[in-house]
Amino acid sequence: MVHTPVVLKQQILQWVHVPYSEFFKLEALSAYHRVISLEDFMKVLAPKYWPPGQRKAYCFEAAAQRSADKKSCPMKDGNPFGPFWDHVGVEFDQSVLFGGITFSAYYQPQWMKRFPPSEHPVLALPGAPAQFPVLEEHVGLQRYMVWSDKMVKEGEEHIAALLARPYVGIHLRIGVDWNLLRPSFLPSFLPSFLPSFLPSFLPLCLPPSLPPFPFFFPFCPPRLFLPSFLPSFLPSFLPSFLPSFLPSSLPFLFFFLFVKVVTLQPDWAQTDLYILGQADHFIGNCVSSFSAFVKRERDVHGLPSSFFGMDKPGKVNSKDEL
Repeated sequence: MVHTPVVLKQQILQWVHVPYSEFFKLEALSAYHRVISLEDFMKVLAPKYWPPGQRKAYCFEAAAQRSADKKSCPMKDGNPFGPFWDHVGVEFDQSVLFGGITFSAYYQPQWMKRFPPSEHPVLALPGAPAQFPVLEEHVGLQRYMVWSDKMVKEGEEHIAALLARPYVGIHLRIGVDWNLLRPSFLPSFLPSFLPSFLPSFLPLCLPPSLPPFPFFFPFCPPRLFLPSFLPSFLPSFLPSFLPSFLPSSLPFLFFFLFVKVVTLQPDWAQTDLYILGQADHFIGNCVSSFSAFVKRERDVHGLPSSFFGMDKPGKVNSKDEL
């Protein structure tokens, strides 16, 4: 049995934890696996199977090296991990370290043998027991993440009020959003899974850069939807961006003279995800879990998507998502 965690929701000046069911239908997950909400688990099952004093943390031996004593799982190391467990009200009493095993389905028998449910009824891990980036064979699991009726109603109301089909959804990482992925981080980030994409990655993801006008032209509807963090960050970004952008991409500016660009305020990431997922075409950013979520949702519904710097209009690109 698995439980659904609480989800982060951004409010003014802070992030709060809300039930999974506020954004997605819990019952949709049960078509794939037995499931219970975290709230019900802590209220109904935890007192019997995971009471205080018997709460073990499980992690890889390598992860424990980040702790002060080198033998404790860093369950509350950083955000959102610390705030998550504090929100649930959990203190860990013991750490169980393991190695020589991965989260691949191939190791399922080894997991059952090493941690039999009779002795380990709850496996609390520092992060999701999944591989990153998402494996191609797991993309289809996105079909079990179904938006809640509340989110569908809210998203469709925004689309009806602000957009007219067809519209294109675009995810740009610029301004403060880009600063979260500084170039100083890239040397350690690239070798893990991006070497083969390096020629496309550098011109795409090292600012200042935006795709040239011809990239947008094939998807040129009268409406564009951009995630709502964009408008407030543009002023600080444009001074450094425009000098190199204008000479080669002046047609891009004329493009916006007859295309309406729409964003949402206040900033609700989940609403952005919904609207981008419903777009007639989506253009995402290769280095982004945000874009990857939208891409997976669109894949399971047969909707078209592209990535900046990795797709050429009119040509099939087999490497749609990292």
